Amino acid sequence: MRFEGVMAAITTPFKQDLSVDHDFIAKHVNWLVDHGCTGIVPLGSLGEGNTLSFQEKVEILRTCVSALDGRVPVMPGISALSTAEAVRLCKEAQGIGCSGLMALPPYVHNGAWHETKAHFGAIFEATDLPCMLYNNPIAYGVDVGPEKIAVLAQEHENLRAVKESSGDVRRVTAVKALVGDRLAVFAGLDDMPFEACWSGASGWIAGLVNALPKESVELFNLSRDGERERAFELYRWFLPLLRMDTVPEFVQLIKLVQTEVGMGTERVRPPRQLLPDPVRQAALDQIRERLANRPAV
Repeated sequence: MRFEGVMAAITTPFKQDLSVDHDFIAKHVNWLVDHGCTGIVPLGSLGEGNTLSFQEKVEILRTCVSALDGRVPVMPGISALSTAEAVRLCKEAQGIGCSGLMALPPYVHNGAWHETKAHFGAIFEATDLPCMLYNNPIAYGVDVGPEKIAVLAQEHENLRAVKESSGDVRRVTAVKALVGDRLAVFAGLDDMPFEACWSGASGWIAGLVNALPKESVELFNLSRDGERERAFELYRWFLPLLRMDTVPEFVQLIKLVQTEVGMGTERVRPPRQLLPDPVRQAALDQIRERLANRPAV
């Protein structure tokens, strides 16, 4: 698979009984691709992967692969409490027909580097699928710095990309300085694609794209292609919404934007709850103000 462009970290839609809405998933992923997304990333943090059973994860992957029928790669987030379960999910994903894997550190256990390194290594070695390493020290308490990434790239040929979510855009150039074009570097936060492109990023794993794919793809393409003024004009409009991806309530907020554009619902699984009324109303006011001034793209 090619690691480039805007890949959507999709939310997981739920029915009223909080079972997974597979019909909506099939509709949603094709809508995202119709608007220019180059890949689909299910089962991540935004997808509430920690609330999904193993079998639910497998069925979501089947739905994505079947619905897209090869239009773009499906690259699930591989996250688990144990290395054994992560490896099992890798093998299931390959059997279903996924094109790549996005490796997360183990949930809960923030161990020493030799333990985290072994966990990533087991994921990379579980299949021959191309892999992306997801570095998000803010969320997971594990920081895989550029030097560690370079070592992993040297040891594992199928490690092909990094999703960089430390919040430090300098990491893009630091990784590129160590590995050159050996790895593709992706912006991993919604409020960094403009800066990341100018630093050498080749892609963006995006969240608000679930609701606003046309604007997301246009922002990335303008930034990548050096259209600095046009890109920043769109970025300035988009930033209040993009920053909703960087707070603890990011799942609820992004699903709220989806609801406002008619492409999803607010339903989340516990322990998450719907936003409290004052917080929800403040978010709605901001969302509606931005949508009322939506630029022509």
